[in-house]
Amino acid sequence: MSKTLVTYFSASGVTANKGQKIAQKTGADTFEIKPAVPYTSADLNWQNKQSRSSIECNDPACRPEIVDGTVDLSAYDTVYIGYPIWWYTAPNIINTFIEANLDGLKGKRIVLFKTSGGSGISKSVSDLQGKYPNLSFEAE
Repeated sequence: MSKTLVTYFSASGVTANKGQKIAQKTGADTFEIKPAVPYTSADLNWQNKQSRSSIECNDPACRPEIVDGTVDLSAYDTVYIGYPIWWYTAPNIINTFIEANLDGLKGKRIVLFKTSGGSGISKSVSDLQGKYPNLSFEAE
């Protein structure tokens, strides 16, 4: 019997809500990807080039620290990873999570889901596939 985990990063609660709905629908366990330093509304101001989110998105090496980032994925066949779209792709905190759990994600079905005001998921899928070629991503 396959087992599913829904993980998500949610800066404002929107992605958390979607992740909880997916978990209820699929009977999955959940895990929230929490930043060590929570994001404020000022941090998320995409119109301010000096906001935290703007600075992080412009630095491909940035890996925001997360709380309890390593998850035992051995019991799961499918892992959902959800995030808001920032500048047409996944926020760098998703890279932090993936890199902390890289070995556990190998060989898993990884389903990406997003929330966004208008951007699609395809660029984030191709960006993540390019960074982690040994993992296989699909979009919800």
